[in-house]
This record gives sequence, C-alpha cells and structure tokens, in this order.
Amino acid sequence: MKKSLIALLCAVLLMGSCRSEPSVVPGAPTMVSRSSAARREFMRRTGYPNGRPGYIVDHIIPLKRGGVDAPSNMQWQTDEEAKAKDKWE
Repeated sequence: MKKSLIALLCAVLLMGSCRSEPSVVPGAPTMVSRSSAARREFMRRTGYPNGRPGYIVDHIIPLKRGGVDAPSNMQWQTDEEAKAKDKWE
C-alpha cells in the first residue's frame, strides 16, 4: 500500500513520469541547488577527476528547464562552446 501511494504521488507530481533522479516539479520555484557530489561523480566517471583543461562541466538539459543535476545529464563542453551556449540560454 505504501509503495503504491508513493508511486501515485510521484506520478501526480511529475505528470506521469516517476524518475529515480530528482526533477523539477511544474510550478515549483525555479531556483535549483547544484550538487557538487554529482559533478565530482561525473568527472570521476569520465576519467578526469581533477577537471579537464579547456572544458567545463555542462548540463545537457539546463537545470532551469527541468534537467536533473545528475551525472547522466552532464557533459564536457569546451570553454568556447559554453560561452556561445550561455548567449542563447
């Protein structure tokens, strides 16, 4: 019973998609806290635990547009690409 109630609440809050990773709920405040642990995990998984010269860690789907702050939504992006992306984001 408890699992089905949690699943129902999750489905209602996330409009039918229940994810294991945190998500943005429609109508919720747009300020999203970033996880330094998720960033460090992404860097470790990709073989650059101390960073990658000339690159930044970028969210594929921006946090302010509902992207999750998890390694699965991160990519390496060159500094130049980041500046271009920031202009239209």
